[in-house]
Amino acid sequence: MKFNPVIALVVGLSLYPVVMAKDQDTSAARDQAALNVTLQTCATCHGANGRSVSPTFPNLAAQTPAYLEAQLKAFKEQTRSDPDAQAYMWGMAAPLSESLIHGLAEYYGRQPGAAGRPGDPMLIERGKHVFEEGVPAQQIPACASCHGAHGEGMATFPRLASQHAPYLLKQLLVIQSALRNAPVMHGVVKDLTREQIQAVVAYLESI
Repeated sequence: MKFNPVIALVVGLSLYPVVMAKDQDTSAARDQAALNVTLQTCATCHGANGRSVSPTFPNLAAQTPAYLEAQLKAFKEQTRSDPDAQAYMWGMAAPLSESLIHGLAEYYGRQPGAAGRPGDPMLIERGKHVFEEGVPAQQIPACASCHGAHGEGMATFPRLASQHAPYLLKQLLVIQSALRNAPVMHGVVKDLTREQIQAVVAYLESI
């Protein structure tokens, strides 16, 4: 049979979507496998489904994907340089690809958040007032204006609700002392007293 280049081209083009679909399926499976392995590693510190059992490590469940993605990129690029970032996350984030970072952020964003923990009612009430109203006398705005009325987070502003109080306290102190580069937050918290910070984090852990 004589070779017909037109027929060959038509047949080739008809098979192209099938080949591409198989390649895409293989790529998707490979990406999912890599994500599963990475999630197992993350769970060592951040707990199953992103609900950490240690106050040293933050809950990731229900965190806003945009915030998680931004922070993972900052760890990878070593632009977030607070002590814990250097000790734990620089090395962990270094091998992450863009697709893995996106996959991790989306996965944790879909998980149900951790439950709030009860604490000192008077301390929680003081923290709630600072969170919702700010401290006008110190020109400190309400935390809720960026982090949501219930601490649920908005876009690149993180979810704070039900986060471990010791973790939040440490992060607010390193931001206050400029060990963590967060200019907007530094401006907000720089004049908060230690007692005010402790009240706010007690409230956030409780919701």
